[in-house]
Amino acid sequence: MSSVDGVALLPETAEELDRYYGNPPLGVRANMIATLDGAAAFAGRTKAVTDPADQVLLTHLRSHADVVLVGSATVAAERYGPVRLAAELRERRLAAGQAELPRLAIVTARGALSPELRVFSGDIRPLVVTTEWTARERPELADIADVVTAGAEQIDAAAIITALSGLGLARVLCEGGPYLLSSLVDADLVEEMCLTVAPFLTGPQPTTPQAPSAMTTPTRLTLRHVLQRNDLLYLRYARP
Repeated sequence: MSSVDGVALLPETAEELDRYYGNPPLGVRANMIATLDGAAAFAGRTKAVTDPADQVLLTHLRSHADVVLVGSATVAAERYGPVRLAAELRERRLAAGQAELPRLAIVTARGALSPELRVFSGDIRPLVVTTEWTARERPELADIADVVTAGAEQIDAAAIITALSGLGLARVLCEGGPYLLSSLVDADLVEEMCLTVAPFLTGPQPTTPQAPSAMTTPTRLTLRHVLQRNDLLYLRYARP
């Protein structure tokens, strides 16, 4: 593998990417981006701080997941569409006994999802993960998605993963946003973190307010590899 300054380049083909990312954990693998000063987006979107190579990696990580888990605010801000994969990746999934495409699961406590969002335009209905209260109060959600409940009046992170596992969706790829990721971290559910460090300074970027963590000690992960391309760093951390 070629390298620059001693750090291997992020591969460009599926076969080469599998050398680094082809063994996803059972449970939650998170894929996030952060700028040098710690922002997860610029002006509400990641478009300004990502690049095509990072998007190729995102698609590759999706190809190994049973389900892509994402918060409703991120779906709206990033203008999510249906999950799509190249024919090569779909065929590989079928050969491995997986569904042709991963499911998309949207987490929303209030259920405020417009049917006009692009994410609802595909052939495969997304999952909407919400509370029992919201599922009762907003029965119209069932018209656009398969509704999964995870908590009575508040979203319970552990209940999300339990519910998805019960549907046969054990390999979860969390794509954020930061609020959803924090809830999974707080519940000690993140098995692996794939972090792209983007070479930008963005200044303060507003995020959803959150209560302080209930964790008493930080969870330590082990560095699996460091890759780079176009000045972006690609870090993979996992539980020891």
